[in-house]
This record gives sequence, structure tokens and C-alpha cells, in this order.
Amino acid sequence: MSEKFQKALSSAEKILSSLKCDFADIRISKGSSLSVALSKSSTDSISTGETVAGSVRVLVDGAIGFATFNDISEIENFTRMAVNSAEKIVVKERVALSPASAVRRNFSTVPEIDFQDVPFDEKFELLKGYNSILSSHELVQSTRAIYSESVQKYAYLNTEGTLLEFDKKYCGVSLMSVSKKGAVMQPFHNSISGYGGFEKVTGLEHVAEDVVKTSVDMLEAVPVQGGRYRVILDPKLSGVFIHEAFGHLSEADFIHENPALKKEMEIGRVFGPQGLNVIDDGNIAECSGYIPFDDEGVMPEKTMLIKNGILSGRLHSRETAAKMNEKTTGNGRAMGVMKEPIVRMTNTFIDNGSSTKQDLFDSVDEGIYAVDVIGGQTNLEMFTFSSSYAYEIKNGKKGRMLRDVILSGNVFNTLSSINMIADDLQMFGGLGGCGKGGQGPLPVSFGGPHILINDVLIGGKE
Repeated sequence: MSEKFQKALSSAEKILSSLKCDFADIRISKGSSLSVALSKSSTDSISTGETVAGSVRVLVDGAIGFATFNDISEIENFTRMAVNSAEKIVVKERVALSPASAVRRNFSTVPEIDFQDVPFDEKFELLKGYNSILSSHELVQSTRAIYSESVQKYAYLNTEGTLLEFDKKYCGVSLMSVSKKGAVMQPFHNSISGYGGFEKVTGLEHVAEDVVKTSVDMLEAVPVQGGRYRVILDPKLSGVFIHEAFGHLSEADFIHENPALKKEMEIGRVFGPQGLNVIDDGNIAECSGYIPFDDEGVMPEKTMLIKNGILSGRLHSRETAAKMNEKTTGNGRAMGVMKEPIVRMTNTFIDNGSSTKQDLFDSVDEGIYAVDVIGGQTNLEMFTFSSSYAYEIKNGKKGRMLRDVILSGNVFNTLSSINMIADDLQMFGGLGGCGKGGQGPLPVSFGGPHILINDVLIGGKE
């Protein structure tokens, strides 16, 4: 740790110990990053950067003052500004924060291969090799290959005596091919990333090969016939579904602000079959949504959102936990130290069931197998997702490849229509992330096993 950063930590501790307020915390970070982007025949960009930043949050008589800075030698001045702001605010609703135990711990990423020790030319040649694979088929019109790395020293302190530090290293690649035949154009993309070192991005030739093959295969896919189907979701699509359609509804700030949703999301309500378990857990170190502590100094918990089909929990920051008189879960997260923490997911997934993938297929005489995801949107309990591609299911076997597969419905009805859950849970992350409240992309992971849903509305060609 640099001498200047260590000096700033010592200064922040002294400042917090002398403050006269209900609560205060300080977050500071110092980091650097590298990003390289290649297209089919050119280098689009190479960017590097260094950042030093911080923020102070002060609670005075139910009002919060918040100040950000990029000079860590000026923490005292910005703390004074935050206090002055809080003292001048006239609040309509007094803010309170749930209590938390004081914790003093250090965490660090331990890479197998430290990317800071890898020459730039080696990183560039690795990405160039992936890009060459992505453009290896004659029907590929364009490609996009991205390498990204970041290293950051991050510290959190508060007036309760907490001092937490995290030296983190994050690395990943994003790979995309776009194929074209006649008027039909089909993109396909995959991204691999996580906390660790250069080992996260090496040996991914098979991923690049799968990306270009899938993109080309999708050119021969036929448009799906619209209607209602029994649908098997693959692990990535089941993970995106549970994150987008249900996970956001479990974020307590969203619940508290919507009386109708609060009534729908009543703890104890039956949401699905007995074998359905939905979890958010920030402790999974190999996943993109890993947080050893949240941005309010709270250690993350394994939170059972649905247990045996019954709604059993929700995600909280310290503010929402106090508002709803519930226990905080360590889900107060911010997109960098210059943003205030809000309720966010970490690693959210459907847990394994008791069936096999083959059991699911064997039980479907006619249906659709929806694979991967392009995107989607949600509006309260209503959702719409587009799978990257799909297959017909006939007598338990995969048939023709399908495209233009759009799934929509009500999340509560869909959860209750889950018929079988396989035992092949997979987790996914990537260089993207989750957006909320103007903060994104925040690193998260999502996942699930294959799941069979009895009744799903599929849009497509009539």
C-alpha cells in the first residue's frame, strides 16, 4: 500500500473519531485499468487510466450529507462539507441506519498469474488470437474482442470502529462474432471475467470457437411460431430470468417505495414448487458479484429469497433494513466510491433441483428449449426476454434451431409454473453488469440449472 494511501487512512480514522454526528463513513480507493478492443481487421482502442477518489457520508439528525473528492489529502475539508450539508437539510422522512458490528479485516485477490507481471505484447497477442478465431468463418461480417483488467486498493471506515480493506484484481474478455447471409444477420457473444489474474483469460480458444460457430449456425435457424409452450430454459437464461424478473423485485428499496409490490412480496407467500430455492450470496469468491464486505461495512450474507417455494427474504441496505425493521443483508453497494450505496444484488441464482437435464427433456413431448439471452426488460412483475436462439423439442429430443424467440409473462405466474428443476447449476458473469439508479455496470453474477416451465408465452412469427 502506498505511503500516501496509508496516510489518508490514518487521517480518516482520526477525523471519524472526532466527529459529532449520528453516523459517518468514509470510502477511499486508488486504482488503475487497461482495456484493449479489436474488431475484425483493426485495433479499435487501447486505453489505460489511473484513479484516486473517495467520499464521505454523514448522518445528522435524520439527514444525510454526502461529499465526493479526488484528492485524498483533503478528506477533512470534504468531511466538513458533508456535515454542513446534512445540518442544512430539512427532511420529509428521517433517515436511520440499522446497526452493525465493528469489523477490522483485510482482504485481497490472490491471482495465479498476476496480470501486472504479464507484458502488454502478450496480452495483445492473446486477444489477437481470439479475434482471429472469431473471424475465421467466411460468413462472419464483423467481430469484437475486448480485454480488460483493473487493480484497486479500496478501504471503508466508519464511526462504529469498522476498518475494512480490499486489494482487488479483476480480469476478463468479451468475444463477439456477427455473421451475415443474405438479409439475415446474427450476432453471438460470450464474456468471461472475475476476480483473479491472467489465468481468467487464457485458454479460451474453445469459447471463441463456440461463439463463431453459434453465430453462423443461427443463420439457418427458422423463426419461431408464436404461442404458448412448455419451455426448458438453459442455465444462463434461467439465471438472467431470476436476476431481472425476480431479483430486482427482492431489493428492499424497490419494495418499500411501491405499496402494491410490498403487498405482493409478503414474506411467507408461496411463489413456486417446493423444490424452488433462490439465493443471493456475495461470498462466492470465484464469481463476478463477490464482495467480502458491502459499501456500508456489512459482511454479506447468504440470503434465501425463496426457500422451498416460499418467499423467505429480501435484500437490504442499512437504510432499508431500518425502514422495514428487518435485518440487513450486506447488499448496500455503490458503483465506485463516488456514488452512494443503494440496494443491489451480488450473485443471484436458482439452486439445484433433484432432476437431471435428461429428465426434463424426457418429460416434454412438444415444447421449446430456449438458450442464452440477448436482452430483455421488466416492468414490476411483467417481463420480456429474448433468448439468443432455441430448439424445437419433439418427443424429448432437440429438433430444428429457432430464432426470434421472445419470452414474456408475469414473474409470479411463471415461478408457479415451474415444473422441474435440474441439478446442473452454472454461474455466469462477464465484463458487463447490472444497472440501477444511474449506477452501472455493477459486477454481478447470475445463474441456475436447467428448468422446465409448463406455460410460457412465446412471441414470434404467426
